[in-house]
Amino acid sequence: MKATRRKDSLRLDETDRRILRAMQADARLTTAELANKVGLSTTPCWNRLKRLEKQGYIDGYVALLNQEKLGLPETVIIEITLDRHDEEVLERFGELLAGLPEVIEAYLTTGDYDYLVKVAVESTAGYERFLREKLYRIPGIRHSRSSFALRCLKKLTSVQV
Repeated sequence: MKATRRKDSLRLDETDRRILRAMQADARLTTAELANKVGLSTTPCWNRLKRLEKQGYIDGYVALLNQEKLGLPETVIIEITLDRHDEEVLERFGELLAGLPEVIEAYLTTGDYDYLVKVAVESTAGYERFLREKLYRIPGIRHSRSSFALRCLKKLTSVQV
């Protein structure tokens, strides 16, 4: 799989990369605005954009919501270790975790912990409620460790091209 990704990325020329960078900065650009930014006429730009979408370089388009304005200013990083690691346990835990609205990112990882989870909550009291009423009700957790983020130093929405 990795070799395929690397091979695909080699097929991107500088114009494709300019299109991707421009769309990362502002996905609401019209085709005409995008074409102007990357130095193409409208039709070739539209064709390239559609090709990039079709080939999977663009996963989708989203609106980025302001966590603080929505009343969820606190970000907590949780490291979780499970009791067991068979496929069924990992699958079930992952499904239940993904269903929690406070969870904004979750990764199955290597190392000392099985999962690294990022949650958004309104306060320390809100985090306590999340733990007691939601996370700790998921069966199979042996241990967890939490850290509150003090400040975000870098936040990207995707990889850079």
